[in-house]
Amino acid sequence: MMREVLQVYPGAQRALFRKYHIGGCSSCGFQPDETLAGVCERNGELPVDEVLEQIKRSHEEDARILIEPTDLAKRLAKGEDIRLVDIRSREEFEAIHIDGSVLLTQPLMQEILGSWDNDQRFVMIDHQGKKGLDAAAYYLGHGMPNVHALRGGIDVWSLDIDPSIRRYTLS
Repeated sequence: MMREVLQVYPGAQRALFRKYHIGGCSSCGFQPDETLAGVCERNGELPVDEVLEQIKRSHEEDARILIEPTDLAKRLAKGEDIRLVDIRSREEFEAIHIDGSVLLTQPLMQEILGSWDNDQRFVMIDHQGKKGLDAAAYYLGHGMPNVHALRGGIDVWSLDIDPSIRRYTLS
């Protein structure tokens, strides 16, 4: 079932969309209770083994994009030039954020793509590490190889690095 595929490989939907244009919209989407074989069959009889191999490769690529909170904290403490880009809502950012981070806005997005050095190292920060990979993948796709996503987001940062940052849940 796709539910299980997504549990084992959280970036599977992104991988399927990137390579096969599957799962990006309602016309090419899939249901959690649908099998991978079923998804492959109705999308041009794709070979299941090949699709699964693509999902696995993408999962390994995702692992290289993630940065551990402790690793980021050490690099920042050493003075490395790393920009922190927070992709949460304005309300979340204004309530709590990591010192030195900036909120991703439309003007900042245009600035990053238009005037930042392509080799600039930066880290996407979200709430719990679920959306940061998508944001990082976007910039990687635009030729910025040094973008990362904070594993576990600000939630894990508040547990492992800075307990003064309040944890919260979204309803």
